[in-house]
Amino acid sequence: MLLANPYFATAAYFAVTGLAMILFLTIFELVTKYRVWKEIKKGNIAVAMATGGKVFGIANIFRFSIEHHDSIGQALIWGSFGFLLLLVSYFVFEFMTPSFHVDAEIERDNRAVGFLSMVLSIGFSYIVGASLKL
Repeated sequence: MLLANPYFATAAYFAVTGLAMILFLTIFELVTKYRVWKEIKKGNIAVAMATGGKVFGIANIFRFSIEHHDSIGQALIWGSFGFLLLLVSYFVFEFMTPSFHVDAEIERDNRAVGFLSMVLSIGFSYIVGASLKL
C-alpha cells in the first residue's frame, strides 16, 4: 500500500538501493588487492575509474531491476543476482589477462587498465540489466 505513493516508493527504492550499493562496494573492496578508498585519497585515477564503473554498473543493474519488477523485494533479489554476475565479470577480466594482473596495474595507476575496467563494468551492467526483463 505504501509503495502506491510515488514519494514513499522513491524514498524506499533509494534507501534499499543505497544500502545495497554500500554492501556491494564493500564486497568489491574485499576482493581487490588494493584498498580502494586509500588509493582514491592518494589521487589514483585508475582506481577511481574502475570504482566509478562499478558504482555505475551496480546502479544501472538496479535501475533495470526496479523498472521491471513489482516489489522492492523482487528488485533487490534480481539486483543482487545482477551484482553477482558483475562480480563474476571482474574475475573473468583478471583471468583473461594472463600477461598482467589487473589489480596490480590499477593500483599502479595504469589508467588504460582502469578505463577498460570501468567500461567492462558499465558494458556488462547493460547486458545483465537487459536480461532482467526476461
